[in-house]
Amino acid sequence: MAKKLKQIAIYGKGGIGKSTTTSNISAALSVAGYKVMQFGCDPKSDSTNTLRGGEYIPTVLDTLREKTRIKAHDVIFRGFNGIYCVEAGGPAPGVGCAGRGIITAVELFKQQKIFEELDLDYVIYDVLGDVVCGGFAVPVREGIAEHVFTVSSADFMAVYAANNLFKGIHKYSTSGGALLGGVIANSINAPYSKDIIDDFVAKTKTQVVEYVPRSVTVTQSELQGKTTIEAAPNSQQAKIYKELARKIDEHEVSKVPAPMEVSELREWASKWGEQLVQLETGVVQTEAVGNL
Repeated sequence: MAKKLKQIAIYGKGGIGKSTTTSNISAALSVAGYKVMQFGCDPKSDSTNTLRGGEYIPTVLDTLREKTRIKAHDVIFRGFNGIYCVEAGGPAPGVGCAGRGIITAVELFKQQKIFEELDLDYVIYDVLGDVVCGGFAVPVREGIAEHVFTVSSADFMAVYAANNLFKGIHKYSTSGGALLGGVIANSINAPYSKDIIDDFVAKTKTQVVEYVPRSVTVTQSELQGKTTIEAAPNSQQAKIYKELARKIDEHEVSKVPAPMEVSELREWASKWGEQLVQLETGVVQTEAVGNL
């Protein structure tokens, strides 16, 4: 019996740690013995850098600008532990849709049946989640990815981007689109950060897959052009990424989330803002002591 290819998409607001998280998941799955391809879907084309010692690779769109026809193997490069690395790329600055590279790359790989040829276990799409439209919506809209995960911190704009993604998943779910596996809570160090994320997933009827703290180990690793899994395999942070990869590997049932409307999200954020002000000024602590 042929093994089943598992395709997942990891979304997140720009700068939230999406590519860092994705690359460490890819590395952890690879170390666990799986054949993995990481498919960078950000116009910055830097998704796979830490899998290749900090090196950039030619993108699908850049290569197509040089040649009228290309083979998929022309834009596939090997990275850490044999991981297949691909960058969809973006248009020339100021010209065209930033998501066009995703559409072009996905079509190219489908036509040439590359996933089947390489006998992959995982294809992981690393997708910019600020805007879920055009090419950026392809993994969700067309159901290319079976499961979608989003990386979010407790910051409002990250939560806002995650909620927008939920709207996109909700919209396309009736026509065979991908469903949500859950939220990867990133940069969770302060207790209130965990509380905010927990409340958000409860409101939107989803779940937290893993809490990932902010760690200097990640910074040190990336300064070497490496993932934490490669540079510090025995660190506590590497253990967290390996646990996250294990949970994603074992994940089977994704669901349609229940996104908040903008007004509801604003009201929710405002209440949390008030609570944080009280916490900062000691009001919450004072009341708690008074109730003892």
